[in-house]
Amino acid sequence: MNVPHAALLGATFWLPSLTDLADIGPLLGLAGTIVAVLLAALLFGRSAEIAAFVTLAGAAGTALLCFSAAPRAARGGWAGVAPEAAAPMLVVDNFSLLFITLICFFLVCVVGLWRIGAAAGGAEGAAHLRNGPEFFTLLTGSAFGMALMCSTTNLLMILLAVEMASLPSYAIVAFRKSDRLAAEASLKYVLFGAVTSALMAYGVSLLYGYYGTLDLLSIGRMMAGDVGHPSQMGAPLILSVALFGLLAGVGFKISAVPFHFWCPDVFEGATIEVTTWLSVASKAAGLGLLLRVVAALVQPADGTVLLGPLSTAVGIFATLTCTIGNLAAFRQENIKRLLAYSSIAHAGYMLMAGAILWQPAVDAGAAHPAFSALIAYLVVYLFMNLGAFGCAALVFWATGKETLDAFRGLGRRAPLVAACLAICCFSLVGLPPLGGFIAKFYLLWALYDAGLIWLVIVAVINTLISLYFYARIAHAMYFVDDGQPAIAAPLFGRALVSASAALLLLVGAPLAGGLKSRADEFSRNLYPVTLRPAVAPVQLDAESEASGPRPKPRGSPAAGTGVLPE
Repeated sequence: MNVPHAALLGATFWLPSLTDLADIGPLLGLAGTIVAVLLAALLFGRSAEIAAFVTLAGAAGTALLCFSAAPRAARGGWAGVAPEAAAPMLVVDNFSLLFITLICFFLVCVVGLWRIGAAAGGAEGAAHLRNGPEFFTLLTGSAFGMALMCSTTNLLMILLAVEMASLPSYAIVAFRKSDRLAAEASLKYVLFGAVTSALMAYGVSLLYGYYGTLDLLSIGRMMAGDVGHPSQMGAPLILSVALFGLLAGVGFKISAVPFHFWCPDVFEGATIEVTTWLSVASKAAGLGLLLRVVAALVQPADGTVLLGPLSTAVGIFATLTCTIGNLAAFRQENIKRLLAYSSIAHAGYMLMAGAILWQPAVDAGAAHPAFSALIAYLVVYLFMNLGAFGCAALVFWATGKETLDAFRGLGRRAPLVAACLAICCFSLVGLPPLGGFIAKFYLLWALYDAGLIWLVIVAVINTLISLYFYARIAHAMYFVDDGQPAIAAPLFGRALVSASAALLLLVGAPLAGGLKSRADEFSRNLYPVTLRPAVAPVQLDAESEASGPRPKPRGSPAAGTGVLPE
């Protein structure tokens, strides 16, 4: 068969350059780790220790790739990786590198917790060691999907990334195959994930069908009127349904109301290292994706308040999320369920930042206050939850119990663990002088500065409510002692929770300014990708003009429009 020479030349148009491959090095590092774990099992047998070591090495190597790529990303602002530069499939900048680094750091911590659980012995420890290669393959696959979520502004890639993060998570929740509670939790997780994935796919299809492009920035500019859509007939209803569907997937990942019902059962049924992973890494990826979506859809405007009804709706969802989470935590006796509802409440606090949909002028060099506050809150929340779940894991592995009864007299039985858990709990409340107070203060100040006083009042009231159930843990540790024996915590576990508590103390006072300045810097990194040229606007033919707002893409991918041909 004779192939035209021009076609052969055009085929190279779809191949990434060496620069592109270097830019996505961190993503390739996580993908390579998955392959390395599988190859290690093939070459050295089903050794859980070797699989854990390969995962640790891959996570550390990926973090190093992030650090090496950071100066290049800062100089270039952003790098779009796709056949069409106008509509990149992947976005590499310091914002995405920050989230990938956090995911890798947390992956290392979860591997450490897994090792402690395996050493604890019993049936669970044996299951840890017997199925190690599969577990680490799924865990790293989940991390890879979460990294993709923070590295794209393309609707198709968003769908693929959310599924890539979710599908392995379903499996690791049910990894204890003979455990009925784990199987039930995984089934609920799958059902909720399937529903939200369907909603998300429907929302994406509506956006693509109406605007004729998968590029979020181009959709945002058409919504803002900068490029202009040929017809706005029926736009409010279509956009409301489409954005609700798109944000349903994000709400599922961060367990926001009404997509939160899976969270307590999954947290209770999964092993505690999996619970720790889902409590922070999944939320970090979901909130990173939320920031990408909001920045792409709203940034092209002229600085005025946009999408007022949507802003109010997000505020209402945030109010319901934190209120329901805090109230439901009141009567929980299982520590994992209590922390699950706590994570729902904190998702509500962080979701409040999404209600601030206006943008400052980019040329002024100012950081977006909501994005900056959310990044600071998320970083602090990572260490608060890591410390809290780490302490809960140490107590569980020593006593075999997950209820509050196991924490009675912990101040005597394990003074260091009890002190670290108290610091983490009161930081989760937001009491000074801890890191949680500083993070919540930045968030409340951003809400106040945006004129959302009612959300400030809601956050303060919910903070007071949450003090009760966190204080219950401290009361059990220091004021109730029924003579239980002392706990011998492993060295790595003590180091992990001590480091988390120490960082919360440092961020609460000496490093508070540094946290804000770094959060501002990474917030500004959301802007460069939104300054690129938009995809060419869609146009309607005569027949479509008569029948209604049915867009017809103009051009082809080869022409650099970034849209698919009809």
